[in-house]
Amino acid sequence: MRKGDTLFSIALDNGLDYRELAEWNGITDPGVIRVGQEVRIRPPKSAATIAPLKTSPAVEGRPIAGAQQSKPGAPGRMKTEPQAVRVPYTDQAYTQLAHAKAKTVPSTRPAPTRPPQRQAPKGESDVITWAWPTRGKVVSTFNDAAKLKGIGIAGKLGQPVTASAAGRVIFSGSGIRGFGKLIVIKHNDTFLSVYAHNNVLLVKEGQAVAKGQKIAEMGKTDTVRVQLHFEIRRFGKPVDPMTLLPHG
Repeated sequence: MRKGDTLFSIALDNGLDYRELAEWNGITDPGVIRVGQEVRIRPPKSAATIAPLKTSPAVEGRPIAGAQQSKPGAPGRMKTEPQAVRVPYTDQAYTQLAHAKAKTVPSTRPAPTRPPQRQAPKGESDVITWAWPTRGKVVSTFNDAAKLKGIGIAGKLGQPVTASAAGRVIFSGSGIRGFGKLIVIKHNDTFLSVYAHNNVLLVKEGQAVAKGQKIAEMGKTDTVRVQLHFEIRRFGKPVDPMTLLPHG
């Protein structure tokens, strides 16, 4: 781990459920991690039984007594690079977890490197018929070079936000800086969708949702105007939603 990383942001960037990531690394509180800590992004060959995860938000980067450290050279483990704050409008802008500043533990480990993104296998996992998550004018567009990882859709306070495709909620809360009240839905092993800046969240983590189901109400948490920030991620890598959403 490096300063600025959180288990939540690493999971999102790799298309994973943060609870699975915590389990694979023997982390009992996913909000408590250490600088220099190695993080496995693939399941171990044999899963160990660990204590139940705490699902309430916690301050990122706080040290935890006895936190499990990975052994150097262990297969399937990685160290992550610092994650830039994603701010599509001032984007991937998420509220400081529990409105607290991060605290980190110094480390003498060398700077880590992130492995290349997984190559997408061809198959049915890529076949999803997407729907618009809400109605409104698109006020910001995808621009990977400018770190604009999704689109912004303007609307009215309390306007319905719906699931763009069927899936399972893997995050519901305000645990990632710059996204305000956030929902992340995992649709399959390939795709996630991200719904940020909501005023009210209507679904819980682990809940199955149908395409078109109301999951939140539009708001302006951690942004300057009422809008929905919407992303589609393929193996954790943001792609332009406009190329996948229906037109006309």
